[in-house]
Amino acid sequence: MSVTLKLGRRFIAETDPRLMLKFAYNFGYKGMRSVQKFKRRLKQGVHFPPFLFISIINSCQLRCQGCWVDVSAKRQMIELDDLNKIVNDAKQHGNSFFGLLGGEPFLHPQLLEFLAAHRDCYFQIFTNGQSITPEVARELRRLGNSTPLISIEGSEIVSDERRGGKEVLNKTLQGLENCIRERLIVGVATSVCQTNFDLVSEAWLQRLIDMGVMYAWFHTYRVVGPDPTPELALSPEQVLELRRFVVRMRNTLPIGIVDAYWDDKGEALCPMATGVSHHIGPSGAIEPCPIIQFAKETIHDKGSFYDQVTQSEFLSDFRKTAAETTRGCIVLERPDLVRELVERHQAPDTTQRGTALAELDALSPRTSQHLPGQEVPEEHWMYRFAKKHYFFGFGAYT
Repeated sequence: MSVTLKLGRRFIAETDPRLMLKFAYNFGYKGMRSVQKFKRRLKQGVHFPPFLFISIINSCQLRCQGCWVDVSAKRQMIELDDLNKIVNDAKQHGNSFFGLLGGEPFLHPQLLEFLAAHRDCYFQIFTNGQSITPEVARELRRLGNSTPLISIEGSEIVSDERRGGKEVLNKTLQGLENCIRERLIVGVATSVCQTNFDLVSEAWLQRLIDMGVMYAWFHTYRVVGPDPTPELALSPEQVLELRRFVVRMRNTLPIGIVDAYWDDKGEALCPMATGVSHHIGPSGAIEPCPIIQFAKETIHDKGSFYDQVTQSEFLSDFRKTAAETTRGCIVLERPDLVRELVERHQAPDTTQRGTALAELDALSPRTSQHLPGQEVPEEHWMYRFAKKHYFFGFGAYT
């Protein structure tokens, strides 16, 4: 039996059928439709991303290495009315998928109320899992329109070191178990760095499968923020090893594996540069991506959210400059150009700490996922097709 059929059988056997149908319709069918509308807008020179990522609150119980969010500052969050306005406006233009970030999204006091207001959408919730109680998991199952993506950073010792807490792994696994017990579609994310590179293994993925996890997301550690901890960054050889591992495992094990850094041909890309996604910070600032904490527009400005995004000269210039400079991450490779863009548009620092420019100046240029001549193309037909037609095949680098 093929890996694809095995994964399908897992979905049928291990998840709530109603949740699977909601996922297939709200994320699958409507998500593909939103990308088609995005492609049509691009032909008219209009850039409004089909996938939006919203950091709904800055607060968090943990203090992760390399975190760029002001988790220790005064609580800052997007109020429910504003969240509803963002999503309702985006829905009018065909969007149906939203990523919810923090801080810790489950610390937002109205998160579940927000999910309940948009049963026709699908939400991926980036979380440490520690606030997912049995009651919260049951409510997520009742609503049926979200998938928790739970961060696991390694062993007990590594997790405490990476996440800045005590008994982090055990508390996170409890939240994961609560989700699986309710037969939710749940994923596990890992920010791959020097101290947890051992998770890039078939044994780790098999353990996730045995637990009931449906998908994994390996993303490379980003050297950014007030405490960037550059010694954790992967070497170019490790980035290439991670890419080869992901491609190989997609043909080996019945678990979905997400990545956002490579297209179907294995060429590097930046989702922001392609225009497929932008980010809204907890202050309401409309930013190019989560690690670029500067903005000219906010959700509180006059006019519609759609107009703020599509008419933003700052976002347009950022996309163009990034795509012309590298297929990788412009923040890692050319922090000097990020500063130039910020100064050219006089874009305010959107952090509470007010040190984002100084942090850029302190960064040393380094390689990212862009490794010309070492491309590893997708081997599995499903990922190759999806990436080419519904995620990254939009001509940003032509």
